[in-house]
Amino acid sequence: MKFAVSINMERFSPARDMQTVMAETLELVKMADAGGFETVWTAEHHTIECTIAPNPFTTLAWYGHHTDRIRLGTATLVAPYWDPIRLAGEAALCDQLTGGRLEFGIARGSYQYEFDRMAGGMIQQEGVAYLKEIVPAVKALWAGDYAHDGKYWKFPLATSVPKPLQKGHPPIWVAARDPGTFDWAVGIGASILSTPLSAPAAEIAVLGDKFAKAVADHPKVPRPRFMMQRRTCVYERPEDWEVPVRHSVDYGRYFENLFQNVGTVTNGFPEAVPFEVVANRSNYSPESVRENLMFGTPDEVIEKLLPYEAAGVDQYCLGLSFNLPFELQKKTLSLFIREVMPVFAERARSRAADAAKLAMAG
Repeated sequence: MKFAVSINMERFSPARDMQTVMAETLELVKMADAGGFETVWTAEHHTIECTIAPNPFTTLAWYGHHTDRIRLGTATLVAPYWDPIRLAGEAALCDQLTGGRLEFGIARGSYQYEFDRMAGGMIQQEGVAYLKEIVPAVKALWAGDYAHDGKYWKFPLATSVPKPLQKGHPPIWVAARDPGTFDWAVGIGASILSTPLSAPAAEIAVLGDKFAKAVADHPKVPRPRFMMQRRTCVYERPEDWEVPVRHSVDYGRYFENLFQNVGTVTNGFPEAVPFEVVANRSNYSPESVRENLMFGTPDEVIEKLLPYEAAGVDQYCLGLSFNLPFELQKKTLSLFIREVMPVFAERARSRAADAAKLAMAG
């Protein structure tokens, strides 16, 4: 199992200076690059300061200019907000600008608040139909001349300009939680981005089973990759759990505002809604958050990561962006790099050695 990190620019108060946000974000990205993380992922969101990401390709080109090897992923583009020609061209240009490091992650979208402003008020669940139409169109545009006559987009013969630097095209990832999306994505050869959100650890195996079934149902498709993300904080002492848990609980109330469209947003800053309107309130109790999310000492985090490995996860992604204090984000990366990643690197080496022995014996 390899490791990635999700890093977004975020502000929760107008008193926080945007230039400071940018400088701290870039420092984290550089740490991840130097520390051996496989990928840094960044989101697409609009009109909300808690995730400042109007064009992830711009953000990734900036990250790429200041890093050497780390892969650069969109987690995720929102399919209904894009035109296929523009999406193909912008993605390909980002791939060129970053030396062929783009990972193309896309989803139906999540926040109803944004859909009301970016997609004419359509129900966000309808975005899956846009997703299923736009991904094949973008792949065709990357390949050469292509005309499209679909339900949501129509255009005469056109192509992506420029073409991606990576041979064929950048790896495609699709965000999925329901079995139908797993099945469709694996069927077109896309890798899977998923998350247990704040659910108990049993949800990890549930998502792993959905992935395994989709892979089994498409035996002629090479097995794609499987990424799972959780909010993550690593600290040195067991008693240090309260700060990340408090920030995670508060962040969940902002999320519910935007997801359910039940709160107010003032000049880009959403209010944290009362717990009375929060869905699945049991998942927001401090005890549940501490247990369910990737919060703990290095030893605790290593134990919590084992179910992800058992579920077939190829890449575990640290979700750092939930208004966690900057110094605690740095501490998380430092401890994870120094004390967690080497353990799983050694486990991978041991498995490879065992496999080699079996092959020789056979």
